Amino acid sequence: MSNKVLQKLPKHLRSFIISQPYDQYTSQNQAIWRYVMRKNMVYLKDFSHESYISGLQKIGVSANKIPKIEEMNHILKEIGWAAVSVDGFIPPNAFMEFQAYNTLVIAADIRTMEHMEYTPAPDIIHEAAGHAPIIANPEYAEYLRRFGEIGSKAISSAKDYELYEAIRHLSIIKEDPKTYKKDMVEAEEIIKSISENMDEESEMSKIRNMHWWTVEYGLVGSLNNPKIYGAGLLSSIGESKWCMSKRVKKLPYSLDASNIGFDITKPQPQLFVTPDFAHLSFVLEEFANKMALRNGGLKGVEKLINSKDLGTIELSTGIQISGKFTEVIADENQRAVYIKTTGPTALAYKNKELIGHDKEYHRDGFGSPVGKLKGINIAIEDMSPTDLEAYGIYEGKSTKLIFERGIEVEGEIITGKRNLQGKIILISFRNCTVKMGDRVLFDPSWGVYDMAIGSFIISAFSGVADPNSYGLQFDPPKEKTHKIVYYSPKERELHKMYVNISEIRDKEVIDLDKLEIILQKLKSAHKQEWLLPLEIYELLKLRKESTLFGDVSSHLEKLSQNKIIDHLIKDGMQLIG
Repeated sequence: MSNKVLQKLPKHLRSFIISQPYDQYTSQNQAIWRYVMRKNMVYLKDFSHESYISGLQKIGVSANKIPKIEEMNHILKEIGWAAVSVDGFIPPNAFMEFQAYNTLVIAADIRTMEHMEYTPAPDIIHEAAGHAPIIANPEYAEYLRRFGEIGSKAISSAKDYELYEAIRHLSIIKEDPKTYKKDMVEAEEIIKSISENMDEESEMSKIRNMHWWTVEYGLVGSLNNPKIYGAGLLSSIGESKWCMSKRVKKLPYSLDASNIGFDITKPQPQLFVTPDFAHLSFVLEEFANKMALRNGGLKGVEKLINSKDLGTIELSTGIQISGKFTEVIADENQRAVYIKTTGPTALAYKNKELIGHDKEYHRDGFGSPVGKLKGINIAIEDMSPTDLEAYGIYEGKSTKLIFERGIEVEGEIITGKRNLQGKIILISFRNCTVKMGDRVLFDPSWGVYDMAIGSFIISAFSGVADPNSYGLQFDPPKEKTHKIVYYSPKERELHKMYVNISEIRDKEVIDLDKLEIILQKLKSAHKQEWLLPLEIYELLKLRKESTLFGDVSSHLEKLSQNKIIDHLIKDGMQLIG
């Protein structure tokens, strides 16, 4: 890999990366890129943040052709970033983790003619021409990286992934011209049903809202005269104009945005304006301060249990427990006093797996009391060697430890592990019984009992502490974007004409005879095609004396009678001049 940023990507993210199918882009795809980019650049030079136009040049994205990810990476490495190609929407936590590693995720597909102005699915125009340019601004780039770092730790609910799959499915079929209307209606109803029956909003759903209202649809500056920096607006011809009208409410960006949901299939009714990029980071930190990542406690464990997914808790000593949490016992003061995982679990310290405590060793789960010993003010981790000896906590000693809330740990101490500050973080017992009243939490026949040490839970977050050692894997989405593998003879004829026009443009030699043949074929066999006649119009613009110029102008005027494409044609002609 030529970009060193990519070399740092963890293995579990690499499963989403695909080779950019550059040879599969048709000449029509290239023409769509060219039209959208040229139109956007003319409009956005006055309405986008000053970093946008200059950023396009800095990252090597031009209006002439679809960029190659490999070539972008040669330039992005100079600002400490990279880009990878993926297949459509990927799960939010994975998307954000890529950002944490200074890596832009770029959907490989490009929008169809039907979705020229706005696409319901992520595409290379949205990603490469929307997201990438603004990261040339260092302050915004740091916000994006930090957002990924925090967002990837946000805990999801069990229904969040269900909603993601439904949204991904809808975006895929909406971009497929062969999809039946009834299938789209059905997919929309499924999303509506899931959305209406969601549990309490999760951390992930809230931070996705914040991502949408900033990274995707953000405005910067004053409420009366904002500029565009969100990628969804920068890549949407229609909505970049719509958003500047008074019909779209402009609100000051604050933590309130985390509670405002969005609909990816429709123009947004309101947008949020940040005074500057520094304010984005301020609000992000404000949100992070409310997350289980920074608060831990009973609520943090309960969020992990409800997620039904891999998560990590960190105790006050720094020991980290990663697995699927299935139970937490609390006391009358709403403090976690015992935690339990089911299935493969690993222990770590400072995000490095403890030797001998991988998920194979703890393959059947893990459980441990949390808190202080009953009637003793000093926590185990704060005990001096003299204290430990006084309370019978040393190797080779058979002891009985009674924790607050009555959890009893009785057995022979084998060994212990300490952290960098010399505090005990783990004690291992043989012949150990762990009980709470009449309930047995650990039986001696189960083997060695490893007890994590910590008086309270300081953090709870999504994912595992040491992904590489754990062998964390993300399964790529099961449903792939729909690729057109067969073109009809009529479609192939049209694409061939696009190739011919492209070749004429590249040679800078106008072949009037060939252009006339192409135009006549368009009139007879492709009566609704408007982009290719527009490209012919551009080639002939400097030869107004040509009869053919008048012919193509009349044809475009006739096509403009269709109100759906009228503004696209007129905007294109105005762009040409």
